[in-house]
Amino acid sequence: MEANPEIFDRRLMRLRRERAAPRVAQVAPILEAAADLLLDRLDDTTRRFTRALDLGGRGVVAPRLAARGIPFIVSMDLAEGMAARAGGIAVAGDEEWLPFAPESFDLVVANLSLHGVNDLPGALVQIRRALRPDGLFLAALPGFGTLQGLREALAAAEAETRGGVSPRIAPFAELRDLAGLLQRAGFALPVADQDSLPLQYRSAMGLVADLRAAGEGNAIRAADRRTPPRALFPLAFSGLDLAMELRLLVMTGWAPHESQQKPARPGSANARLAEALGSPEYKTGDKAG
Repeated sequence: MEANPEIFDRRLMRLRRERAAPRVAQVAPILEAAADLLLDRLDDTTRRFTRALDLGGRGVVAPRLAARGIPFIVSMDLAEGMAARAGGIAVAGDEEWLPFAPESFDLVVANLSLHGVNDLPGALVQIRRALRPDGLFLAALPGFGTLQGLREALAAAEAETRGGVSPRIAPFAELRDLAGLLQRAGFALPVADQDSLPLQYRSAMGLVADLRAAGEGNAIRAADRRTPPRALFPLAFSGLDLAMELRLLVMTGWAPHESQQKPARPGSANARLAEALGSPEYKTGDKAG
């Protein structure tokens, strides 16, 4: 089997998140809004949770879980400084190598933290193993189209000033892929849906400051690390539309348990579809007139 491509420099990502930890409160309103949309899914279940893992919550997820009455919360982050500010029992660790025993938690929440892993399928398998039977996994990832205006503006400016293009914005997932990834990882009742957060900035530098405060600097391995031309960013920012949206892809999956609803067996229906639709019924090989 081929190894997953190393798109992201995880060491650089950790350093950037460590550097961002003291000022992450600057982007708390965005992180909080995303967390609220994600945790609203908890209102759809009567299941009571007692042991939760907050992956990369950056100080907004753990307090919300505690407010819902969950007594034991571990907050893990790639950066030690960010984990210390998260609000739960702090653990510095890598989502690609979870340091937890099987069936350690009955709830895992990853709010805007899994888009920078190199092996998302592998991370999902580890998360599912860390869940107890009938445990719930909730995640929100920035989706395809997020920061698209900035991506295009930077590419056009770099092509003009340098004669080539270097990746400066991380690639984001598409909704159609996520339910299948959950299923492959062994989750039951997998669901993927989409939400969005409208954002409005006064300046392009305000957007850049927020990305840095969130620890979301460019950590793509293929990025050109040379000093950019002086005109690159002014040119890119000159026509940038500052009204944008954060497209949230939400993943929901359960660790399998015998009590969960199962799909009906083929041929087990007690009513015919043709009768319900009021249409003629044809057997295999019949021709519809």
